[in-house]
Amino acid sequence: SLSAEHILNVVARLAATEPPPSVETHLSLKEAPVANTARYDRLRGQTEEIGHA
Repeated sequence: SLSAEHILNVVARLAATEPPPSVETHLSLKEAPVANTARYDRLRGQTEEIGHA
């Protein structure tokens, strides 16, 4: 069953104020991010995988 606290929490989230404006920064990307799973595997090292059930 739903408690009064839960309902009030949901209503408060729906009525929440707008998120704050984004922060201005001079930072920029030199290279766009790339999904490179081979790099991730290389960083993990050569440890053998352990099978989990």
